[in-house]
Amino acid sequence: MNLLYANDRPGEYPESWYAATATPLNPFERLKGQTRADVCVIGGGYTGLSAALHLAEAGRDVVLLDAHRVGFGASGRNGGQLGSGQRMGQDGLEKLVGRDDAAKLWALAEDAKDLVKSLVAKHKIDCHLKPGIAHACFSKREVAEEHEYAEHLQTRYGYGEIEPLDHDQLQAICPSPSYVGGTLDMGAGHLHPLSYALGLARAAAAAGVRIHEKSEVHDIIPGSKAVVRTNHGQVEADHVILGCNGYLGGLDRKVAARVMPINNFIAATEPLGDEADKVLARDVAIADTKFVINYFRLSHDKRLLFGGGESYGYKFPADIAATVRKPMLQIFPHLRDVRIDYTWGGTLGITMKRMPYLARLAPNILTASGYSGHGVGTATHAGWLMAQAIAGQTDGFDTMARIPTSTFPGGSMMRSPLLVLAMTWYATRDRLGI
Repeated sequence: MNLLYANDRPGEYPESWYAATATPLNPFERLKGQTRADVCVIGGGYTGLSAALHLAEAGRDVVLLDAHRVGFGASGRNGGQLGSGQRMGQDGLEKLVGRDDAAKLWALAEDAKDLVKSLVAKHKIDCHLKPGIAHACFSKREVAEEHEYAEHLQTRYGYGEIEPLDHDQLQAICPSPSYVGGTLDMGAGHLHPLSYALGLARAAAAAGVRIHEKSEVHDIIPGSKAVVRTNHGQVEADHVILGCNGYLGGLDRKVAARVMPINNFIAATEPLGDEADKVLARDVAIADTKFVINYFRLSHDKRLLFGGGESYGYKFPADIAATVRKPMLQIFPHLRDVRIDYTWGGTLGITMKRMPYLARLAPNILTASGYSGHGVGTATHAGWLMAQAIAGQTDGFDTMARIPTSTFPGGSMMRSPLLVLAMTWYATRDRLGI
């Protein structure tokens, strides 16, 4: 089964609140026949669009291929949170890669946030970018750990954008009976993810990128001039960038062994009007401390956009609303009678250590994926890093590529069952509050 088509209609965006409210792009033509380019980019999400845009602005001739539509995958379906740091905390990274590289990774993550903000401003992308993400905790122990981590970022990295929150301070932001404290990071932000992706695509096309949709790549032939083949055409290119994330399929075995697709789900309620303050009294996003994380924010039309629940097979559940409603009501019991107007699922890529996988698969073939739910900034920045690497400036790319990335145990046949066992254990810990 091909994840590109397991849950979605070919060449169509899912029926999400994002798709209903984004300003659409006219479809780009399918690739037909043979062409050549300086760079062929595979994948029209944040990674590929950012890489293509920056390469074109540097004077490169770029072809971008997407199997469906630009922004079709996780880039147009995610929670819209532009978080600080890497997906793994800095304390964990210090142990994994040492203090020097951990400091470089923090700086790169700060660059990633700045890059998104600058792209939105430069290209006038109307994606409702706003500051603020609160991290909400379920226990006093978690609150103490969250506050300690904020102090660690302040003392070691000079990051002073995070405010510790006690019970009353968090309740003044998010009046849920489940949360007892946390932090508020005003250096982070949130946005409309599909509008952001479409804005990048408009900018890339204006810069001269030749975008082709409904052009699924089924083969990459390496060489000094690599050949990228679809069912209806092929591209000969000096360089290839692979940015498929959870929708990679079998396109490259080395990447597939390290980046595993999982599914996540979001529901959008009816507009809450004046009742929205009983969910969020400030216009910030929330991410909590459950291993199977709950993440949510208010839309600009005062809907609650709530993400929760995961699955590890190819197919989405038959009733996504029920899947998301369960954790939503655990956080907001008073919403039990609120109507859900939209539900959707999406596939993202995760790695064993939840850090992105950047690699040089051949001298002229680069890849970036496995953002593990932290992709708004990291994927955009990874595209820029690969554009820089093609130009010969490899420091940032090499720092990311040095992060140890293990293969999943059991290969492609066993990794999903093994992950299900692990996630069942963590979900049990979430329920018991361990």
